[in-house]
Amino acid sequence: MKSWTRSLIAASLIALPLGPAVAQTSWSSTVKAPSLKAGEPLPGNIFVELAKAINPGVVNISTSAIPKDIQRDPMLEMLERFYGVPSQPRRNSNRPQKMGLGTGFVIRDDGLIVTNAHVIRGADVIEVQFEDGSEKTYPAQLLGSDDRSDIALLKIKPDRKLVPLALGSSEKLEIGEWVAAFGNPFGHGHTMTKGIISSKGRSLEEINKFPLLQTDAPINPGNSGGPLVNMKGEVIGVNSAINAMAQGISFAIPIDEVKKILPQLESKGRLTRGFMGVALMNVESYVDGEEKSLGAGVASVDPNGPAGKAGVRRYDIITEFNGRKIKSPTELIDAVSDTEPGKKVPLKVLRQQGSKSTTVNLSMTVIERPDDNQVARGIPRPGASSPAGKDVPHNLGFAIDDLNAQLRDDLQLPPDVKKPVVVAVKNGSAAAFVGLRPGDLILEVNKAEVDSAADALKRIKKGENILKLARGNRLMIVSISTP
Repeated sequence: MKSWTRSLIAASLIALPLGPAVAQTSWSSTVKAPSLKAGEPLPGNIFVELAKAINPGVVNISTSAIPKDIQRDPMLEMLERFYGVPSQPRRNSNRPQKMGLGTGFVIRDDGLIVTNAHVIRGADVIEVQFEDGSEKTYPAQLLGSDDRSDIALLKIKPDRKLVPLALGSSEKLEIGEWVAAFGNPFGHGHTMTKGIISSKGRSLEEINKFPLLQTDAPINPGNSGGPLVNMKGEVIGVNSAINAMAQGISFAIPIDEVKKILPQLESKGRLTRGFMGVALMNVESYVDGEEKSLGAGVASVDPNGPAGKAGVRRYDIITEFNGRKIKSPTELIDAVSDTEPGKKVPLKVLRQQGSKSTTVNLSMTVIERPDDNQVARGIPRPGASSPAGKDVPHNLGFAIDDLNAQLRDDLQLPPDVKKPVVVAVKNGSAAAFVGLRPGDLILEVNKAEVDSAADALKRIKKGENILKLARGNRLMIVSISTP
């Protein structure tokens, strides 16, 4: 498992669609950097000139948050009122507390600044500083942000002439090109590092919607949101993340993708997202010792949402959306989010009907995602469950039971779920070896749907058994054999 670390704060996995493209002429620039011809050696002072050209457009960003719902000791409150001196440092809930540092860069001379969304997430106060060590700061207004692409747009009211940076093209980049990263690492403002483009199109769905640029230019906490520039002084990426388990592996968001979403962030404060009204879970198969992703499993369905109206059911596996093959929940989230609201799209779902899996073709109209709408996840999670139950035959080493009020409460299951549940797993058993856990919900035994513990027990046989389980946000298929 790779460990990806944001330069400041981990980004959330909410997928949002792209906005309309914007022409390069929308962002003016006064940057003048050395021009090079193909095959010419780099001038000895190329990075000196880049620093002179880029640093005036780079800003340090500091954020603060106002503590919420601070509870104080009533006795200390009384002592402070009587003696007038706090008995401990007073935490004023109206006083912003410093939260973090990051970087941004000016893209328009009226004070428009780009940074990472994770730099300003949760901030009540955002301040911008141009010169390192200067006491002069500018309050910044958040115009818009998008967690999934990890881009935010800020606005300040300048009292000076600003130097907007030119936005280049990440598509034209070639592996091996020299680049320089600018930022505020660990609070050391206006720091410049250099490296090359190591790779393009790195698909790291855990941290960003877009395939990322990989560079060996050092990027550290505080660099987030800063510009990655080419030798022409053009911004070709926004510094975003590092691989916490390696050296020389850093990532930046391609500037071409950033330019596409800036107009919507400025005009709407957010991106328009498609919505289908389902909660999803991974669908994994561990049959024959191989791990395989089967699609996007449906954990719960809003009956009044687009998917519910189209006929999608709980535990369906969505394998295709609008002609696009779906291999994971993240792929489906991105596909739906990128779809224009109001568009009617075809769906393909894999549905268990009796002992057979059937492909069902559906049609659904995507709507715009409501701002405050959250679909309840009607799926179980591992929790405290009763050790009672019925041992499965053939010495497989686990016990199951029907759902009762206590088990439903422990597993946070809605009343409409009627499936047997694993209540105990014996250490060292076949069940423990394949990873069964108390709280796993049994959906099928040997490709036959089961609704009760008695039904599941009847279908357990000597030899190999195939179980379909629901666990937390995962839908799993496991193979368990008698010892």
